[in-house]
Amino acid sequence: MTATDAYDVLVIGGGPAGLSAALNLGRSLMRVLVVDADRPRNAATLNSHGFLTRDGVPPHELRRIARDELGAYPNIEVRTRVRVLELRQEDSGFAASIGRKDPTETVSARSVLLATGLRETLPEVPNLRGFYGITLFSCAACDAWEMRGRRLALIGETRDIADRARLISRWTENLTVFTLGADTVTAAEEAELAASGVAVLRHPISELVGDRGRIEAIRLTDGTIVAVEGGFVRPEWETDVSFLRGFTPALDADGHLVTDRSGRTDVQGLYAAGDAAVPGPQQLIVAAGAGARVASVMVQDAVGIATAH
Repeated sequence: MTATDAYDVLVIGGGPAGLSAALNLGRSLMRVLVVDADRPRNAATLNSHGFLTRDGVPPHELRRIARDELGAYPNIEVRTRVRVLELRQEDSGFAASIGRKDPTETVSARSVLLATGLRETLPEVPNLRGFYGITLFSCAACDAWEMRGRRLALIGETRDIADRARLISRWTENLTVFTLGADTVTAAEEAELAASGVAVLRHPISELVGDRGRIEAIRLTDGTIVAVEGGFVRPEWETDVSFLRGFTPALDADGHLVTDRSGRTDVQGLYAAGDAAVPGPQQLIVAAGAGARVASVMVQDAVGIATAH
């Protein structure tokens, strides 16, 4: 492996949070390195929504525009299709081993921003991947407008599935919840949903019916067939901290990084932004805003200014 000069900030993750942070750090004369595996969680999404001036833009195009803009700053480097394989603490900050499968380079940085997003696990439903990102989505705020007024499905087996059904029913009067055999909707919740016109079906799904990503129906193991025109799934998410060596920042009960409101973890010099931190709305514009906010805090921390953020 080879070693390079130290950076002021290492940004791990090249999504909206990481790229927004890099832009604002670079404009503050920080020497910044962004390392991005280029495997975004929203890779299956054809168009992203809710981002002012970029509503409907494909996520990959949004990242391309952002990387092009960063190219105007000589103090910002972006390396794609490589990963931080190991991050260690040093007296002066952090050292990171970078490569694809094996480390080929070691870099050091005084501080690190984790903008790695979340690792997503979809419900175990046959042929779900064939519809995901086309007519089945995970983010209501991102995609429900395009689904409004249609016959929709909500597929999931997590404890918050009834709450998600209440949310999605804002966009449709014809919603069916599929719990995949899991006992995660109580009798009281089912009665409340039924009073709002939301059906709850508890049998596992045997097949999603449709063509070229356009879902038409859901077949259950008991033979029931429900016609649908789109819908949402409830994945399970976790933050990947497997590359951290010798230290572990605080995580909440769901495995997400815990930060203060300024993006600081409980490890000195280690920050987090976007979906990697305790999650809020999982929208690109929210992640980008979080990256800009944390960048401002990192600059002020670097010069010893107490921030009110």
